[in-house]
Amino acid sequence: MTRKRVFSAVLATETNTFSPIRIDIRGFEASLLARPGEHPDTPTLCSAVIPIGRAYCAEKGWDLIEGTAAWADPAGLVSKPTFEGLRDEILGQLKDALPVDGVVIGLHGAMVADGYPDPEGDFLSRVRDLIGPDTPLVATLDPHSHLTAKRVAAADALVAFKEFPHTDFVDRARDAWRIAGGAIEGEVAPHISVFDCKMIDVFPTSRQPMRGFVDNLIELERTDDLILSTSVIHGFMAGDVPEMGTKIMVVTDAAAEHGQRIARELGENLFQLRGQVRSPEVSVDQAYEAALASHDGPVVIADMWDNPGGGTAGDSTVLLAEAIERGLTSIAFGSVWDPIAVQLCHAAGEGAEMALRFGAKSAPGCGAPIDATVKVIKNIRDANQRFGDSFVPIGDSSLIYLNGIEIILNSTRAQCFDTSLFEIFGIDPRQRRMLVVKSTNHFQASFARISNKILYCSAGNPYPNNPAKTDYKHAPRDIWPITDRSSPYDPASQNVHGALA
Repeated sequence: MTRKRVFSAVLATETNTFSPIRIDIRGFEASLLARPGEHPDTPTLCSAVIPIGRAYCAEKGWDLIEGTAAWADPAGLVSKPTFEGLRDEILGQLKDALPVDGVVIGLHGAMVADGYPDPEGDFLSRVRDLIGPDTPLVATLDPHSHLTAKRVAAADALVAFKEFPHTDFVDRARDAWRIAGGAIEGEVAPHISVFDCKMIDVFPTSRQPMRGFVDNLIELERTDDLILSTSVIHGFMAGDVPEMGTKIMVVTDAAAEHGQRIARELGENLFQLRGQVRSPEVSVDQAYEAALASHDGPVVIADMWDNPGGGTAGDSTVLLAEAIERGLTSIAFGSVWDPIAVQLCHAAGEGAEMALRFGAKSAPGCGAPIDATVKVIKNIRDANQRFGDSFVPIGDSSLIYLNGIEIILNSTRAQCFDTSLFEIFGIDPRQRRMLVVKSTNHFQASFARISNKILYCSAGNPYPNNPAKTDYKHAPRDIWPITDRSSPYDPASQNVHGALA
């Protein structure tokens, strides 16, 4: 019997089209750029399909042909030569591997490249052209993505992470391989059904009502034999593209009508939750007053909109400047992106006291640079924090001390995922009165284990977090809250908008 041959590769980043930080090949090299056979055994977010694929194919007795795995931490537009170069590199590897019995691709889904508003749609369409109409093509997505008609038309199945924070990326990679394997063996015929919710919002699953909504998706998959996968595509409000928005996706086993009905029911229910799902946000003053009033430390304050995971720089100083002004102590910040400041700290060495200007170099709305005499406590080369089973690079980094305040400076942009960000510098986060992290919600799973009080703070204006006021040029205007609509349907016809399948 001929052994099955399956190709797998990764091309992923998340693009904040309002971010001034452009991505070229160096952005991928700093995060993950692994050529065939170089991908580590450790699964990481969008690239989990490769190590999970190794195990799946080994169990099946199949051959896995690995292509390039490329991931860049979120930022602004990807340069045209970089996208086209990586895309064509992977397509060339696939062409050399033909014929194959299936393809499994790791994507993010919110990439935007110069000249390409839908690069993933372009990429998947080219994969489909190479492998033909009958070879199964399955891809994984981050839910903060844009579900375009072109992607749905190209793929047999798309599977998005269910959780935010994305603690389930390994499980979703397993789902993708399960569906791909079933299609390769002729046991299932995947069909994608989509419902456009005509909205955009932020959907943390670490709290109600989204916790219950996602639990319902999991139960549907368990009890309905026709359903292979369900996903909420949250959408990405910082991506100004024509098909931006929240959508429900249901993958069935050759049951298009059933899938569309389930997608519609779920989408109607989700639309009714609009405006009720975001975590309550506080101002800078409110955050510190609440933290100072608390006697059950540590209190975690999320600088939620200066989130490098959403494409911002991660160098806002608004919360830090207020902490300095208030004379706060026993407070640690993780982290402030400033490669030049890190370079100066490494040159000075541990124990050095030095005048340093750091932070707030990237864009308006991030505060002002901090000028202070600081002490260099610890320098680390090529530092990493943990996120579940994976490691996230933060580059050369330094811990500095300023009048009772500890500040981590990093050279590779990354949001705070885990308490290990502090622990690698010798900080026991449980022993600090306050911890300030730059992340919208991915930190929550780790920090909830050590803190009973987590505050989500809106500080400065580094991120377009209010769609009703964002100056979109390409995004649809007929979605809530850009338009104050009371239904996901067209008022005249009551037809479903945007049903892609």
